[in-house]
Formats: sequence, C-alpha cells, structure tokens
Amino acid sequence: MIIDVEGFEGPLDLLLTLARSQKVDLAKISILALAEQYLVFVEEARKLRLELAADYLVMAAWLAYLKSRLLIPEVKSDDDEPTGEELAALLAFRLKRLEAMRDSAARLVNRPRLGRDVFARGAPEPVAVQRTSTYDATLYDLLSAYASQRQRQMVSVVHVRRRTVWSLADAREILTRLVGRLADWTPIESFLLPYLAGPEMKATVRASAFSAALEMVREGRLELRQSEAYGPLYIRTAGPRAVPEGEGGS
Repeated sequence: MIIDVEGFEGPLDLLLTLARSQKVDLAKISILALAEQYLVFVEEARKLRLELAADYLVMAAWLAYLKSRLLIPEVKSDDDEPTGEELAALLAFRLKRLEAMRDSAARLVNRPRLGRDVFARGAPEPVAVQRTSTYDATLYDLLSAYASQRQRQMVSVVHVRRRTVWSLADAREILTRLVGRLADWTPIESFLLPYLAGPEMKATVRASAFSAALEMVREGRLELRQSEAYGPLYIRTAGPRAVPEGEGGS
C-alpha cells in the first residue's frame, strides 16, 4: 500500500510547486528565489528525515551551482559550456513542460464520458429478449430417439467365447476306463473329481457322465443306485455276483 498525502513525485515536481508560489509566469520566475526556496525546503526535510532521496540532494547541488553562476559575473571563454542564463532558461522550459503534461493529464482524466456525462443522439434503448423453449414430443418420439441413440452405441461385432463341453462319447470312454470291474458300490463323484476343475466344467461333466452311465446301464454293463432323493449316485459293474454261503440252494 502506497499512501501519498500531498507529497512530491520528484525534485522537479517540488520546483514546479515552489515556482507556482511566486504567482508569476513560469517564463518570468526568479531562478535565484526558486533556488533559495528549494534549498530551504531540503534543509528542513533533512532535519526530519536523514534518508532523503539522492535525487533531491543532486538537484540541490545543481541549484546551488546555478545560483553561483547567476551571481558571478559572466567571463567570456572559448568553452562550449552553457551560461547561467541559458541554464536558468532550460530549467524554466522543463518546468513549463511538466506543467503542460500535468494539465493535459488532468483534462484527459476529467473529460466528460459518453454514457455518463454526455449521451449520443438517437441511441436506441436496449431491448431485452427473453427466450422460452417449448418441447412437443410424444411417447413414440422419445422411444424412437432413445432407440436410435442405443443403436449408435451398440457393439457391432460380438465374439462369443467357445464353451468347453464333454461329449457323451468322451464321458462313456472315461467311465469305461475308470470303472473297470467294480464289485462294490462306489459314488460316481469319486471318478469325476479330477475333471471338476472349474465351475464351467462341473455342469457338463456331471450331465455327460450321468447320461453315459444311463446308457451303459441300459446296455447291461453298469448298475446304478440312489438310496434317496437328491442323494449321491452309486455305480458298480454289472454281471454275475458271488452268492454268500447259506443263501443259495443245494
């Protein structure tokens, strides 16, 4: 935050303020009086603020030099150095230019603004346009639009993974090889455990094995038994059985 309470923006701004205090034209101001006023101001400021800006002190030294050049009689020399009167005129010109710049800036900022202080003739008043959307559609239109959007997002190519299925011939061959000659009832699940690898294989292995077992029972090669509903299935090899002693006739 920068707070400026009637401050000066530089030594030239201070000189312009001091020159205006003489209440004469800038071209007719007294450079000697101006130098005296500036040196008094700098001296008073240094008493209150030792860290006075260097450009103020440089301007004070230059004004002291200008004052000495104006007081000392002019001596003709071959040097191209400007005289005291020329330096004073240059300073007055710089002050006039600064004042003109500040007046132009003030007029530019405070000029009347279009639409606030002055108004153009024949300017039309703004017209507020309010738009309201009305949708008119039937249920058939909504369903048709939904169907068209779904068709755009549907997958055009569908790949169905091939399912592994036990054929009836495979099940029959495996049962024939595994069962062999079984004299005792044995659960059919015990023969199928090596083939029940995953959930996809369980259904096809059991269905094909059960169908193959029924086929072999019909052919008289196997016997099938189930002691209760939804109970385990037992199988054994069909054929003549040894009759225990005491049960047969003489």
